[in-house]
Amino acid sequence: MVQKAKILLVDDRPENLLALEAILSALDQTLVRASSGEEALKALLTDDFAVILLDVQMPGMDGFETAAHIKRRERTRDIPIIFLTAINHGPHHTFRGYAAGAVDYISKPFDPWVLRAKVSVFVELYMKNCQLREQAALLRLQLEGGGGKASAGGGAKESPGLLAELSARLAAVEEQAEALSKQLDDESADAAAVATAAHLERKLTGLRRALDALEPGTGNGTASVPSQN
Repeated sequence: MVQKAKILLVDDRPENLLALEAILSALDQTLVRASSGEEALKALLTDDFAVILLDVQMPGMDGFETAAHIKRRERTRDIPIIFLTAINHGPHHTFRGYAAGAVDYISKPFDPWVLRAKVSVFVELYMKNCQLREQAALLRLQLEGGGGKASAGGGAKESPGLLAELSARLAAVEEQAEALSKQLDDESADAAAVATAAHLERKLTGLRRALDALEPGTGNGTASVPSQN
């Protein structure tokens, strides 16, 4: 059973949160409400999110300040932030949003289809990263489990069945990541989304090299597992 991604919706107006929920419900993911910057930061302490939709104008801690706190935390600094604003802003205001770490800056009223499409891209990237971490964890278990089973030649005897399963799972993620990258190229997506997809493909390449190194006849049966940070 595939776990759903969590999307954080931050707005001080309940009617705006209801509207966002109506727009994004078709994605069939977990939508989490926060009515203030402080409430959003509390939610981010315990849960992992695929993307954050953050209102700029809020009493107390506004969207810019909230984003600054998010980007300062190691746990949350890589979560994409989409700013939503009703302000009739100029270039300077938009620049401030991107400087605060936003991947996009959308003015209200916005096109529901466009917003849903943008959010879906980051949800897909998040899910691919989760799958990649799962493959890396399985590979680490295999490496640790085979560490004490050295062959006469000094190499580790890996389980062919587990290696085949890992390879098949990784191939499925690689195929999905390639399809997503092509989709981003075709749709001229945001530069941040394209960069995130490229980063994911580099991780997959490193993991594939590590897995191939465990195959019989490719070396001593040991390989370093790429970091998933």
